[in-house]
Amino acid sequence: MTAATAALTQGLERVPDQTGYLVICDGAVLASSGDLENDERTAGVISELVNTACAFRLPRCPEVPFRRISVVFGEHSFLVTISGQKLFVVKRQNSVREPVIV
Repeated sequence: MTAATAALTQGLERVPDQTGYLVICDGAVLASSGDLENDERTAGVISELVNTACAFRLPRCPEVPFRRISVVFGEHSFLVTISGQKLFVVKRQNSVREPVIV
């Protein structure tokens, strides 16, 4: 891992229950690991999702209207954070919680 890659991914590997990550810039994968290693398809889908969400800008608000997006499935979630021109995506295992018996 190069120093530049290590700087990009610093902290991503420490996310609890993460099973993989992507760092995306302009649709290209800059770094990846685990379940998302070299996953160009997921990178494209996530980039398209963010671009669509960016279309929902508020009037007179030039900035991106959000910093994070969470896509939650049954067993896992994709956590997307926007920083500058980069998307940081973490695939995280959802914790299974026992139902509360009342």
